[in-house]
Amino acid sequence: MSQERVEIVREGIEAWNRHDFELGVRHLAPDVEWVPASPAAVERSVYHGLDEVARGFNAIWDSWDVFQFEEKEIRDLEDSVLWLGVVHMRGSTSQIELDQEFANLLVFSGDQVVRVQGFRSWQEAIEAASAS
Repeated sequence: MSQERVEIVREGIEAWNRHDFELGVRHLAPDVEWVPASPAAVERSVYHGLDEVARGFNAIWDSWDVFQFEEKEIRDLEDSVLWLGVVHMRGSTSQIELDQEFANLLVFSGDQVVRVQGFRSWQEAIEAASAS
């Protein structure tokens, strides 16, 4: 199951990069919790359920022309997957570009993602993954 989970995460990241919400939610549980990392959090700090996640997804794409993830490392942690990489962003209005370290910790139940938490630093994500 663990390699399958790694591939699910990679598929989700690729779907995000293509703005393909339908593909991206294929493995999200109906009651998924998404905790985006700032500056990703546009409207609220926690989204619950697929409808709220869709609204948050759209709000991000309204605020950023570019919000692309580039994988550097991915770790299988049994019930979760830690994705470590870089995010490339460009503001829709300001056109200011940012590149920064970024991480996503995805918690699974079976083959469904039940929680996604974003982090602006690898260290913070690694610490959170160790605590869970």
